[in-house]
Amino acid sequence: MTCAELVELVTAYLDGALDPETEQRFAEHLTVCDGCEIYVEQMRRTIAEVGQVEPQSLSAATRDGLLEAFRTFRRD
Repeated sequence: MTCAELVELVTAYLDGALDPETEQRFAEHLTVCDGCEIYVEQMRRTIAEVGQVEPQSLSAATRDGLLEAFRTFRRD
């Protein structure tokens, strides 16, 4: 598995939605690639932190700005 493939599959991996063969290839890649191991850990931490943010604590402008940033992220 390449680093680019891992990045494409990280969400499915963290959700436990990969088929067993792909999950094994993903896990094997993590054992040999420090950069991807760090990336997956950062994703786990981000998910944990975002899960603790109360939606009401964001102003409408902040929420709209974040949503727009997420929408345009892949276009850059």
